[in-house]
Amino acid sequence: MKTWERFIRYIQLDTASSDANETCPSTQGQWDLARMLVAELTEMGVDNARVDEHCYVYASLPANVEGQPAIGLIAHMDTIDGVPCQPMHARVVEQYAGGEILLSADTGETMGPDRFPQLSQYIGQDLIVTDGRTILGADNKAGIAEIMTLCQLLITDPSIPHGKICIAFTPDEEIGRGANLFDVAGFGADFAYTVDGGSLGEIEYENFNAASATVTLHGVNIHPGSAKNKMRSALLMAMRFNAMLPPHEIPACTEGYEGFYHLTDMHGNEERAELRYIIRDHDKTLFETRKTRMETIAAYLNAEYGKGSVTLAQRDSYANMKEMILPHMHIVDRAANAMRDMDVTPKIIPIRGGTDGARLSYMGLPCPNLCTGGENAHARHEFISIQSMDTVVRLLKRIVEAPAN
Repeated sequence: MKTWERFIRYIQLDTASSDANETCPSTQGQWDLARMLVAELTEMGVDNARVDEHCYVYASLPANVEGQPAIGLIAHMDTIDGVPCQPMHARVVEQYAGGEILLSADTGETMGPDRFPQLSQYIGQDLIVTDGRTILGADNKAGIAEIMTLCQLLITDPSIPHGKICIAFTPDEEIGRGANLFDVAGFGADFAYTVDGGSLGEIEYENFNAASATVTLHGVNIHPGSAKNKMRSALLMAMRFNAMLPPHEIPACTEGYEGFYHLTDMHGNEERAELRYIIRDHDKTLFETRKTRMETIAAYLNAEYGKGSVTLAQRDSYANMKEMILPHMHIVDRAANAMRDMDVTPKIIPIRGGTDGARLSYMGLPCPNLCTGGENAHARHEFISIQSMDTVVRLLKRIVEAPAN
């Protein structure tokens, strides 16, 4: 089975995770994909493929040469739930000629280089797109398809020399829980890579420090006809809270190493309102300053509206893995050198997000992140090149391959 065919098969399953559920996994669809992957691995001839009670899929290929490190490859099974992932109507745009792509004749939705300049880099390639109603799910089913294709390649061609290859597919990465119950010791790798990045050539070993924040506003409701000097609208209090944050420190106005506050959800009425944020910064000191700013605003509004009017709950999600990777830069060098051997230019950039690898690096498994070839993750205009996916498979082969004597 070709990489893109695997990918098309996997994206038919609804595996969106849900932060509203405390179970692991948070949604049933992830179980469906986990079982599909175990069955596929078993059919390939991997006799130790299994899914545990928490929906983590584990497998390994034994070494066929001695003296090599055990290398792990990891991808996550869930997709985001903020944008629909079903019903999936994906198709292949063969030999993209440039210009606008009509995603749906029904809606007239298009995608072109005016809005997405990176499309110009893919002229002549075969692009998998949606109809503009859903995400594609390349984050991270492309990574799964690429790892699975590598497994098939190594099994069918035993002449490729390699050490032990450890495989894992995790649930609930998109809601920050992907590493919560990961069995690092049982996984058995000396180091690993998450295959969960973007365009071809990307290597990432720095990510945001991350926290979530929930701001709850407690107001006083009364009939608007007799509200003077009595009503205290929680909705207006919520608007004031958000307005006191720096207006340009949001995702739409930042790039590179610049951090942000991101309002992800808001709901409520006059009596009670709630704002949910994620807070991000690469710099640890600036990250702590951002959390302190949230506390300062809450205290200020409590002083104005009365004690208990604003409650703030903040929770750290993950930390920048850079300090865990720096003592093991040979892992990054191994990936970069593999790319150069294939005439792919390595692009070592900071992740403006998170990855299972960040948590795993702090759990004792150094784990930088590699590209999948996907573009526009988490968007209805997500797409991926079939040629890029095939190149990533060859890259993974090059990374795990034992060097010639």
